[in-house]
Amino acid sequence: MKISGFSYMRNSFIYGYPVIESIKSILPICDEFIAVIGKSDDQTRAAIETIDSHKIKIIDTVWNDELITGGQVFAQQANIGLKAATGDWVFHVQSDEVFHEDDLPEIYDAMVNNLDDKRVEGFVFNFNHFIGDYKHIGTTRKWHRREVRIVRNVPNVYSYKDSQGFRIYPTPADYETKQNSRKLNVKLLKAKIFHYSYCRNPESLVGKVKSFSSYYQSKEKNEEQFKGYHTFDFETVADILTQFTDSHPKTMLETITAQDWVFKHNRNKIALSPRRLFLHRIEQLIGWRIGEYKNYKIIS
Repeated sequence: MKISGFSYMRNSFIYGYPVIESIKSILPICDEFIAVIGKSDDQTRAAIETIDSHKIKIIDTVWNDELITGGQVFAQQANIGLKAATGDWVFHVQSDEVFHEDDLPEIYDAMVNNLDDKRVEGFVFNFNHFIGDYKHIGTTRKWHRREVRIVRNVPNVYSYKDSQGFRIYPTPADYETKQNSRKLNVKLLKAKIFHYSYCRNPESLVGKVKSFSSYYQSKEKNEEQFKGYHTFDFETVADILTQFTDSHPKTMLETITAQDWVFKHNRNKIALSPRRLFLHRIEQLIGWRIGEYKNYKIIS
């Protein structure tokens, strides 16, 4: 069995992405890792090279900034990495996602044990969304609960919409016409994705938010929306957060120790509608997220 990992990135250090920690977290169980690096204004490419692993294969790209509708450029870059993979399974890790070393044996065994079961087209993971700092996680409906990060390497699978997940075309002809795609049949693993998207210095975070939003709306609208923003105001999160008391991945420990900002969570400021608050309470009681969007089908 061969496992390919891949990620795409651009200006990772300008915006404070833990991309090195991300890659290193899954590298031990990968036979190769495809790093799709967009032309950057920082030293992203040089930093990836310093990992100094024979497993890493770099693909240089230039992002098409006109693909702003729904973040299409993210899927475009993801598909470059996906199609370059040569493994039986393809493990996608995004630049702000890190996996815990204690979970790698379960993940690896799942791929081994399901290699010959063609019903299983991938694996889905739960998320820990870190908000503000490394001690708080978001658990409300503002944050997606699960997503597919491992897929079987077959010709008709592709990164869906803005690369949040994957889909598959039934036949090569459907792939050519980009019609009739369906959700993947996947198994849910206990392992979690440590998602550090809103956990970084406020000055870096506001740049990240501006950049990310620019791929979903026009340049003019984006500039107007963030006019006068020089730092990220954590008060705008206004969400129910839960204390995180478990361990973080080892690859993140140096970054966590170097935290240079203070996050103060205002528990009295919650920007959830009565309906969303009610649904959140139900989920906390019974573990069921009513009406949850699922870009996959979980099988036993």
